[in-house]
Amino acid sequence: MGTEFDLIARYFNRPAPPDYLGVGDDCALIPVTAGHRLATSTDLLVQGRHFFADMDPRALGHKALAVNLSDLAAMGARPLACLLGVSLPKADHAWLEAFSGGFHALAQRAGCPLVGGDTTRSEDGIAISVTVMGEVLPEHALRRSSAQANDDIWLTGTLGAPDIALRLLQGRLPSDAHRLAATRRQLEWPEPPMAFAAALAGVARAALDISDGLVQDLGHILKASACGAELEYAELPVDDALAGLEDELIRNAVLTGGDVYQLCFTAAPGERVRILELADQFRLRLTRIGRIVPEPGLRISHGDRAIEPPAEGGFDHFS
Repeated sequence: MGTEFDLIARYFNRPAPPDYLGVGDDCALIPVTAGHRLATSTDLLVQGRHFFADMDPRALGHKALAVNLSDLAAMGARPLACLLGVSLPKADHAWLEAFSGGFHALAQRAGCPLVGGDTTRSEDGIAISVTVMGEVLPEHALRRSSAQANDDIWLTGTLGAPDIALRLLQGRLPSDAHRLAATRRQLEWPEPPMAFAAALAGVARAALDISDGLVQDLGHILKASACGAELEYAELPVDDALAGLEDELIRNAVLTGGDVYQLCFTAAPGERVRILELADQFRLRLTRIGRIVPEPGLRISHGDRAIEPPAEGGFDHFS
């Protein structure tokens, strides 16, 4: 079966980039460009809470890193390195081969090498902790508190598909193999817009990812920036896979559905042309969904009719 150190060497040890000190010492050493600040974030994924026991381990490896890279994107930071902690009931080599393969594939593509971490045995289920580190010029960091009145509000990607996939997998919707196939990849293989987000440095003002739902997460920008927002529901990029569902279900999935590792950001109206050019450069779907206003609160309209945000709100681990 091999020892803990055998597992690390076999599945998680990769050559570190030049000027790095990676796996093998008590700490990793990571170079940071002069004048930049270290950006860091961590997420914990627990079996039964964040993923199903039968989830494709390659997808799980990808997602474990992707959800953290999404936080770096929300800050406009360039990835530098990551740490991984894995707690397993047993050393399942087929599972580890697939999980580490998904993790390393995304790490290599994102320029975010794995430089350390830990493995341990768990008594019940799998738990995964990833910490990412990146760098950003302090004056270019996309802080939640930087939105200004009259800013445009932009959104990358589409809304609603991960929420519908989750409802189908949980049995909260009638079985629909075609719709599950059309939505599941967005739930299990998220692709945060890393390169686009880094290019927004000096262009956008405030940003975050909407992993806990558009209404809840946009609310964090509004609170931190002491402002409000007006959204036009008809402008929201509803994923095509939701076509044919009941209007109320679509509205809930679009406004409050989580696991959307996309970027919501604000920018001055004068930056529209530049932002659209960047979206075209990175072949990214981008939608202007509303604007920032001085008056506190979030107002959503559909034509001349006001829409109340769904009562269920966004995702909360303890609600």
